[in-house]
Amino acid sequence: MAPQPYELPDFYVPHPARISPFLEGARAHSKAWAYEFDMIDVPQQGRAIWDEHDFDSHDYALLCAYTHPDATGPALDLVTDWYVWVFYFDDHFLELYKKTRDMAGAKAYLDRLPLFMPVEGPITEIPQNPVERGLVDLWNRTVPSMSAGWRQRFIGTTEALLAESLWELTNISAGRVANPIEYVEMRRKVGGAPWSANLVEYASNAEVPAEVAGTRAMQVLSDTFSDAVHLRNDLFSYQREVETEGEVNNGVLVVERFLGCTPQRAADTVNDILTSRLHQFENTAVAEIPPLLAENLVGPQGQLDVLNYVKGLQDWQSGGHEWHLRSSRYMNNGGKAALGGPTGLGTSAARLLSSLVATAPYRLRSHSFQPFQPVGETPLPRFHMPYAAKRSPHLEQSRAHIREWALEMGLLDGTVWDAQALEDNDLPLCAAGIHPDATLEALNLSSDWLAWGTYADDYYPVVFGRTRDMAGAKATTRRLSELMPIEGAATVVPVTPLERSLADLWVRTAGPMPVDNRRDFKAAVDIMTDSWLWELANMFQNRIPDPVDYIEMRRRTFGSDLTMSLCRIGHGRTVPPEIYRSRPIRAMENAAADYACMLNDVFSYRKEIEFEGEFHNVVLVVQNFFGCDRDTALGLVDALMTARMQEFERLVAVDLPILFTDFGLDDEVRRILTGYAEELQNWMSGILVWHDGCHRYEEATLHARAAQPVGPLRSLGGANGLGTSAARLHLSRPAVAAPGPGTRPGRPTTPDLRPRHLVGARRSEGAS
Repeated sequence: MAPQPYELPDFYVPHPARISPFLEGARAHSKAWAYEFDMIDVPQQGRAIWDEHDFDSHDYALLCAYTHPDATGPALDLVTDWYVWVFYFDDHFLELYKKTRDMAGAKAYLDRLPLFMPVEGPITEIPQNPVERGLVDLWNRTVPSMSAGWRQRFIGTTEALLAESLWELTNISAGRVANPIEYVEMRRKVGGAPWSANLVEYASNAEVPAEVAGTRAMQVLSDTFSDAVHLRNDLFSYQREVETEGEVNNGVLVVERFLGCTPQRAADTVNDILTSRLHQFENTAVAEIPPLLAENLVGPQGQLDVLNYVKGLQDWQSGGHEWHLRSSRYMNNGGKAALGGPTGLGTSAARLLSSLVATAPYRLRSHSFQPFQPVGETPLPRFHMPYAAKRSPHLEQSRAHIREWALEMGLLDGTVWDAQALEDNDLPLCAAGIHPDATLEALNLSSDWLAWGTYADDYYPVVFGRTRDMAGAKATTRRLSELMPIEGAATVVPVTPLERSLADLWVRTAGPMPVDNRRDFKAAVDIMTDSWLWELANMFQNRIPDPVDYIEMRRRTFGSDLTMSLCRIGHGRTVPPEIYRSRPIRAMENAAADYACMLNDVFSYRKEIEFEGEFHNVVLVVQNFFGCDRDTALGLVDALMTARMQEFERLVAVDLPILFTDFGLDDEVRRILTGYAEELQNWMSGILVWHDGCHRYEEATLHARAAQPVGPLRSLGGANGLGTSAARLHLSRPAVAAPGPGTRPGRPTTPDLRPRHLVGARRSEGAS
């Protein structure tokens, strides 16, 4: 046997594993079921998938007995059949399509599977292979006892599990290893754990109530559960997948390539991410779920169902770990957690204490942030920016407009901003780079949205953070939502500058929209304002976020969802909705958003850490996770930014044309989507130019603002992305951009609009 590439790390297993008394019955049943559907000893297209020894040694019944210890006998039988089916699908797909690199055959194969999962009505398609026949049987046995809402969720996770297998196949064919952010995001879809979370609802007889099923807290429970399951699997399967099968879709390999480190260090890092995700799961379950149930008036039975669901997910984590220690499918013959050491239910419980002790330093570090630490000038990296910046010729007129608008709305009353703060922030400069081809009216609207978003993001910590007033923050957030009616007039009267300015923007932006677009637009604004409550909750706990949760929530706090929503609305109804939901488009949006978010965090590091006592910053989050210094964290963030930008470039150059072909899109849709990619390019390059050109992050500005009686302010978003596309409904796009002179009173002319690191030294480089 080949030596293991690394020792398995000390896993965080905070709950002892238990096992179902119905194990033997499930073993006998699932084996008979697999034989009935030709999954054992029946080659497919001349290729052997499983023989009886394979099936017995994998022992999927043991997996399900561990992961669903409280399920009834019949429920355990059905759940075990589902797992036999999904593992058979994985190996069937590997043999017939991954190993042969048959992309066309794989797509045709995957396109058929949703036909066997109707939300309502009978299955009409005729199954043609063991995967399809097994799916028909399982669907018909499962759905009668579950609600339509659960069926829809289960279909979604199953389709993601199946369809995103093409992403894995594409990576294998190209020999491409994903970047860490992309990998976690895609592994969550293709790995199947969200699907497993749905089956926990079935096995526990604890369906999540519809009124909370779609909330952020419930999604985080599913996401953290899924990430931990997948990363654990990657740690155990690295040797088989990477060294034997030539697989490139493995988290340990991803980290190994990204950090340029040994497999052992990569494995330890992946285990740290796994632990952090489980800490996030626990925090969400304890701190977010109880108030969520209370605020949504969930009844006693619904509350009990949610608690049993959470317990079921915990059982799955511990049971899944025990199964990985035993299954012949995985690397488990050595290392600290392998079968060579003591195992069993008693030692599973004994591992709880060592798990808590081993992970205590990171947990304590995450709650030990000391605000207002002097950090000095941040050395800016040479950002990878392949796109030349442009500038609107209407910049100076928009600057004049925003002074009048902000004064009229009351934003400059000194509570959060004054006139000097507005000048220092210079948000029309950002809008001019993001919308270089906009009309003056459209550019003014974009500048106003940017101003509102940045002001609002400053407002929440100043008004609610210092007083720890979560109730007031939630009340304000509800009022902001009510000021954006889908139809008719708002039911509340705007009172504060924050409310008056949003009410004005809503009428100007949403007024011309069709109702369905208005609904999407409102949802995007709500996502952003709700995310500021997440920041406040972390502040009140003094809890530095988990890295994965931070990156995903940062898109929301930055206003990225709103930006993308308004872009799509500005395209009209020409592009089919399913195209916007496709993997290449969503990946393109997320890569651009992550680049812009991290860019802002790099520029605002000193402002937030030293002057505002803030910890919602990716550099600090990375510092906390790795226990490293600022400059090491900064290097890692820069590498992540570069990886996300390179992914964006590849998506535009490679994946977008494939999408056009796969969906048979006409020339007009292709033109719109190509233009969308260009809009995102302008967004990223424009935000970089704004950070480099405004006074918001300069040392003199920071000291001046800190000296004011109102105290230090903060803004996570900077150029929040808010409204960066707000005017796209009104854009006029000439064929050739006409950059303006780029001047403003008291500032020297900057004739070259490229980021300064491309043409010379940055202003801040000499100040550190």
